[in-house]
Amino acid sequence: MLGVSESAIATAESLIWLAQSYIWVGVPVAVAFLLWGVDRVDHNARGSYLFRLFAIPGVVGLWPLVVARWVWLERHGPERHGSD
Repeated sequence: MLGVSESAIATAESLIWLAQSYIWVGVPVAVAFLLWGVDRVDHNARGSYLFRLFAIPGVVGLWPLVVARWVWLERHGPERHGSD
């Protein structure tokens, strides 16, 4: 097939499968986080529904960090800064 080796095709298929799997996990994480978690993590995000639409791609792409931060904040409580 046009000089492309079978190992190159297998590698490409594996990378596509990994990317699809990453997105398939990221989408439900984004939905759950943006519906329930963002209010618990950032109290200033309450009522900002347009922000949630814009945040979807970022949360899908960074879902491992979002989950880690969300779990940490659920266990330890939100951080307090001087202006809060």
